[in-house]
Amino acid sequence: MAAAGQWHRMGRLFEKAPALGRWPRVYSTSSAFAEVLRLPQKQLTKVVYPLREMAQYLVGDTGSGLIEQRLFDPSLEDIARAESVFEATDRNRIEYLSSAVRLDHAPSLQQPEVCFIGRSNVGKSSLIKALFSMAPDVEVRVSKKPGHTKKMNFFKVGKYFTLVDMPGYGYRAPEDFVDMVETYLKERKNLKRTFLLVDSVVGITKLDNIAVEMCEEFSLPYVMVLTKIDKSSKGYLLKQVLQIQKFVNTQTQGCFPQLFPISAMTYSGVHLLKCFIADVTGSLK
Repeated sequence: MAAAGQWHRMGRLFEKAPALGRWPRVYSTSSAFAEVLRLPQKQLTKVVYPLREMAQYLVGDTGSGLIEQRLFDPSLEDIARAESVFEATDRNRIEYLSSAVRLDHAPSLQQPEVCFIGRSNVGKSSLIKALFSMAPDVEVRVSKKPGHTKKMNFFKVGKYFTLVDMPGYGYRAPEDFVDMVETYLKERKNLKRTFLLVDSVVGITKLDNIAVEMCEEFSLPYVMVLTKIDKSSKGYLLKQVLQIQKFVNTQTQGCFPQLFPISAMTYSGVHLLKCFIADVTGSLK
């Protein structure tokens, strides 16, 4: 059931990056990504292509579903181009715009928009802070207490797109969470993709299931991002990834078939996610 029609609508970046041999030279990139490119090949794969790194530990039928769903596998050159979208410069201003508790209070924008939703304490603010690591003037507050985000927070990424940090659901969620989020998801015309964050340590919870059902009901194109992949042993993480991949394959229609494993602490998977966001918002045209 897993969104078979999406296989033919993946965009122009789904060319395979080389799996073996020397990494291609990238001639223009940010200083941060240049540091990544100097890593030994095995470590570079783990940081940039974590799903590919996991797949090599799976043999036979056990890992076939995971490997088959590796649809978004851009080259290092494409990832380097996407890095420039997230780098704040005089010509590419990245800034906090405003916050809103209702859609009619949200900024009226024409450029593409992406939003991030997830359970309280899933690591959403930490991930957004990692995405904006090259925009030091953008303050993304990260709290040790779950449920810190109470409003929809809008961040403008240059001329390219807007990123929306949604309140977390579950513990300490705002009282008007359902009305706020449902209205936004149903009626925001320029929303291009919803990123649903799932804690890879915990797996898909009942609350996550409700969020999935909401995305499916509204026919939203959404992506499942697995956070905190640095918090588990490799064996446990692989087990969780396979279980969640099976859920996406069999229980969803609108979810992008590929999972995006992420660690906001080690930046594993962050560069690939930036490239995916840039692609779905048309920022690399």
